[in-house]
Amino acid sequence: MSFAPNLFKGKVVVVIGGTSGIGAAAAVAFAALGAEVHVAGLTAGGPLAPAGAAIAVTELDVRDATALANFLDPLPQIDVLVNCAGVSRDRDEWNPETFANVMAINFFPVMEASRLARSKMGSGAAIVNIASMYSTFGAADRPAYSSSKGAIVQLTKSLAQEYAPEVRVNAVAPGWIVTPLSRGLFSDETASAPIMARIPFGRWGEAKEIADAIVYLASPAAGYVTGAVLPVDGGYLTV
Repeated sequence: MSFAPNLFKGKVVVVIGGTSGIGAAAAVAFAALGAEVHVAGLTAGGPLAPAGAAIAVTELDVRDATALANFLDPLPQIDVLVNCAGVSRDRDEWNPETFANVMAINFFPVMEASRLARSKMGSGAAIVNIASMYSTFGAADRPAYSSSKGAIVQLTKSLAQEYAPEVRVNAVAPGWIVTPLSRGLFSDETASAPIMARIPFGRWGEAKEIADAIVYLASPAAGYVTGAVLPVDGGYLTV
């Protein structure tokens, strides 16, 4: 990471779904650059949750719209909102109840958090959503996950139009990243070998590499960027 020290000094950053993986890495990155960071998600007291003097972590089920509103309401300002909550239930997503639950976690809170945060965001604020390489193609093994991520791309573009020019709205589309969500697959050499063979970089990505892209899209360096979806996948989509 090569951003100027105190790049986000005096800024308030909210990370929904930031208690592990990419969200936690983003929270740590923003705090290191001077931001006051508010994180919400499950297992807030767990070992994977971010920690630091500038990071406040709150237990939250993103499916609970009232709890989400109560979390955001006390904040007088929000300069950056990162929507990062996400789950995958693999083939069980063909079950209607599981499909609906994945959408309730991965997609609907993105709209709700963005709506609630908008009144607290001034000119120059930014929203960064987490899409996926599965926003580009479907997945027989995870139909709800891929559907939710495709929906996030379209919502990102819609919010970008609605909130411009005061608030920029973009998304990052990670490829194969080592996180608690993917660690099982990563550790399975038989299953992960064909994935590795397709990645031009020859390796899976790290959560901090996605965090860097999130920081970029939230920073003044991306001041004329809105409605964009940035793939961070080691070239996976080029093959």
